[in-house]
Amino acid sequence: MLTQNLGYPRIGGQRQLKRACESYWAGKIDLKELNQVAQKIKQENWQTQLDAGIDLIPCNDFSFYDQVLDMSLMLGVIPKRYAPVLSDVKGNCEIDLYFAMARGYQKDGLDITAMEMTKWLDTNYHYIVPEFTAKQEFRLFSEKVFAEYNAAKQLLGEKAKPVLVGPVSYLLMGKEKEEGFERIDLVKQLVPVYVEIINRLKQQGATWIQLDEPTLALDLSKKEKEAFDFAYRAIVNRVSGVKLLVATYFESLLDNTHLAIGLPVAGLHIDLVRAPEQLDEVLALFPTNLTLSLGVVDGRNVWKNDYEKSLALVNKAAGKLGNNRVIIAPSCSLLHSPLDLDGETAIDPEIKNWMAFAKQKLNEVAELKQIVEGNNKLLAINKAAIESRRNSTKVHKQEVKHRVAAITEEYATRKSVFHVRQKLHRERFNLPSFPTTTIGSFPQTEDIRALRAKFKKGDLTLEQYEQAIEKATIDVIRWQEETGLDVLVHGEFERNDMVEYFGEQLDGFLFTRNGWVQSYGSRCVKPPVIFGDVSRPADMTLRWITFAAKQTNKPMKGMLTGPVTILQWSFVRDDQPRDVTTNQIALAIRDEVVALEKAGIGIIQIDEAAIREGLPLRKAKHPHYLNWAVKAFRVTAGGVQDKTQIHTHMCYSEFNNIIENIAAMDADVITIETSRSQMELLHAFAHFEYPNEIGPGVYDIHSPRVPTTAEMVSLLTKAADLLPAQNLWVNPDCGLKTRKWPETKAAIENMVAAAREAREKISLEGVS
Repeated sequence: MLTQNLGYPRIGGQRQLKRACESYWAGKIDLKELNQVAQKIKQENWQTQLDAGIDLIPCNDFSFYDQVLDMSLMLGVIPKRYAPVLSDVKGNCEIDLYFAMARGYQKDGLDITAMEMTKWLDTNYHYIVPEFTAKQEFRLFSEKVFAEYNAAKQLLGEKAKPVLVGPVSYLLMGKEKEEGFERIDLVKQLVPVYVEIINRLKQQGATWIQLDEPTLALDLSKKEKEAFDFAYRAIVNRVSGVKLLVATYFESLLDNTHLAIGLPVAGLHIDLVRAPEQLDEVLALFPTNLTLSLGVVDGRNVWKNDYEKSLALVNKAAGKLGNNRVIIAPSCSLLHSPLDLDGETAIDPEIKNWMAFAKQKLNEVAELKQIVEGNNKLLAINKAAIESRRNSTKVHKQEVKHRVAAITEEYATRKSVFHVRQKLHRERFNLPSFPTTTIGSFPQTEDIRALRAKFKKGDLTLEQYEQAIEKATIDVIRWQEETGLDVLVHGEFERNDMVEYFGEQLDGFLFTRNGWVQSYGSRCVKPPVIFGDVSRPADMTLRWITFAAKQTNKPMKGMLTGPVTILQWSFVRDDQPRDVTTNQIALAIRDEVVALEKAGIGIIQIDEAAIREGLPLRKAKHPHYLNWAVKAFRVTAGGVQDKTQIHTHMCYSEFNNIIENIAAMDADVITIETSRSQMELLHAFAHFEYPNEIGPGVYDIHSPRVPTTAEMVSLLTKAADLLPAQNLWVNPDCGLKTRKWPETKAAIENMVAAAREAREKISLEGVS
């Protein structure tokens, strides 16, 4: 019985890759130094997996930004607008083209927008969306995979297993950038390049190659299913002497089971953490020439594996197929897990004994194999840890459970319908047409981060720390007033992460020192861990919001994170349904909303950036999720008076199939990311005739480039063509925490100017 891993965290134990990339972008280090950091991380990752006893160890899972962008570069899928970057007389190299595609390019007289970015299925990990044209050409452009395999083979030998995004999922993860064709039809042009890549890896000595095809767990059309069958038959007909393993994850194969097990490959990986029920059907149909990889260790959470449950699945498969046709593995890439639990010395030892990070999950995979081979001592130790968590009073709080059970429909309903509330808001706030605001955060400079670090270390008193935060808050309020923003924010200088900040003040959460995971590019987050029942012991944001409100006569938004986003961006309990945990959080946020209103805050934003992200991958499961997710948001806002305006924010999502549910949230104002898609996302709102107010983002905050006023006016004109102009707000795509001040100030000043120009040029009844 073999063991394998599907992928490993690539940011480094101290986020070395983040720092190296940002230093390279800033011109502080050169390409040689950047590659040295990357190579050290890769070598350490391979050695860790080798030491753990993993039989098949991934390579080419490392990326400077994301694996889909890597694939685009490898396949030569480079939008034409980036041609000047390559031909720049200053001699840009491949990595500069790569980063330009991810982040945009605004220097050397060039101004090129970044490619779209969206969520990787139902995770908080983002990828750069491939752009396809009807006459799309594919060619082998980047040699990264071959260099990385050679480096891995020197250490790992035959255990080195190259990883690629599979051809069909690669196409399905992209977008058509012109009308008149379907991207799935490009599969015939794409397959020959995959054949070339696989044959070269075989010639280099690869014995197994992993092809990630997560879309096999989605609802597929007849044409998409045919594309899978065509692609793999065409590849296998032109490749021999190497074993291909197709990896699926995050959901059951369901109606794609026959398709998946019928592919002419050597191995199939399935996710038995998310969908253990699929094993029986897979085994009943499994052919005699195929190896089955069992994803039994949770690659997306931090809880210790329950060996008894996993062994039941492993033994069932081995009983049917034999040990030599079974591989034990994590459910998915460990990219979504923090790196190493060993350094977390501050966690309650009892709770720490219930946990496992990526390094520990490798050991779990290896230990499951050892137990199959007869090591019962390991099983007994694991069973004791699982039983300790199940019965702990640190987890279960009856008063919280009772409050959730008492939630009624009245709790989730505003007193009046939107058009009644809208009239009250316009009378109360007297805002101009196209009112301007931001999503919440302003740049967290090195000075602000250093200030927080000094306070945590005890180098500053509470009084000194708060005085410094007060000064930063006042400064940003004055700048917003001078710039002409209509609805202000306090800047969030006292906050670390939008979820972590709230989790630190809620019971039932714990925090790590180095539990970082990659969100996109150099952006890393340190998700809280929800280990027990959640409640709010005290006010969380009143101190800073009310202080800020006293510094200005303009409206000041209260800034909160919504319950589904807190759930999605935390490592959540796996011992109770997700909706129960969400309702616990919703009640805590509701208490904070009511407290803000009582303190005189008239506009309150409850961010639900992740509500689309949490949507199940299968359409049949959508109604149940959307019912409890939307209701949880309504619970948070259901306790305020009509005169209070409730905002929400969502980012990097497709809304077409959930637009009715977004409307059912009944937020007075929703702000969304739309700049990279050139307002494309608004078509769903227009077709639905979305009744409430909306702020389509006109400034891409994930790129360092500064958009011009004319560019933003153009976007607002597109928005007003689709939606009632009187319902439009003007704002960036997302919070500005990760940006630098010079670009932020320039972009926001242009944005305010764009709003003023829009007031003159665009009629409130439509485009004039």
